[in-house]
Amino acid sequence: MQTDHLIPEITTGQYREEEYDLVYKKPSTLVDVAMHYCPGCAHSLVHKLVMEVVEEMGIQEKTIGVAPVGCAVFAYDYMDIDMQEAAHGRACAVATGIKRLMPDKYVFTYQGDGDLAAIGIGETIHAINRGENILIVFVNNAVYGMTSGQMAPTTLPGMWSTTSPAGRDTAFYGEPIKVSELIAQLPGAYYVTRQAVNNANAVRRTKKALQNAFKYQELHKGTCMVEIVGNCPSNWKMTPLECSSFIDDHMEKVFPLGDIKVPK
Repeated sequence: MQTDHLIPEITTGQYREEEYDLVYKKPSTLVDVAMHYCPGCAHSLVHKLVMEVVEEMGIQEKTIGVAPVGCAVFAYDYMDIDMQEAAHGRACAVATGIKRLMPDKYVFTYQGDGDLAAIGIGETIHAINRGENILIVFVNNAVYGMTSGQMAPTTLPGMWSTTSPAGRDTAFYGEPIKVSELIAQLPGAYYVTRQAVNNANAVRRTKKALQNAFKYQELHKGTCMVEIVGNCPSNWKMTPLECSSFIDDHMEKVFPLGDIKVPK
């Protein structure tokens, strides 16, 4: 898109019209308020990507989001679409009911790893096993973000948290759960991918994955999941820049990026 601006003419001090390429704008599908998330938090960027896709596909009036307890619950304040709150971990169950009652709607859940991979793992697995025609947006930052950074099912081996101050001991707590690889084995999973948002190229790939997932919902072939590896500077006790490097150097070794299951 392009827009006209008036800028001063250097030699004469007069104004003239000049065209610039518009390289950034807030999608109309986001509520025009300041987000409250911690500086560098991945949620604000993921919100923007999801709503950009909804805007570009022209499906704002046909889209319903479901978010449970956790940092994900604040999505209601920012996404200008119909939203439904779910109890902790029950977003997939609520989304199932909505989609079955209104099969013409685009239905997605927006969940963190503490919610989806812990209390909600049962609802997640069974919804996908049934092939419910929904999209699951899964933000994985390896901790319980809202409640002060306790160890989550996705916390890395040796990673510090408020409930693993000496680091995650896998001999005691087990290995982190790779949810995408787990659910990709289910016959009802149609499209499963893991992406990130810690650099510009990763952001572009994540947006493309979200576009694919929303479009695949039109095919009624099963469940789509887009896992997004994000950061939590406040609970990781890192700067946003350090978080970005941590994702590259550590998170991606445990949770490798890329498509895990794609339509044949």
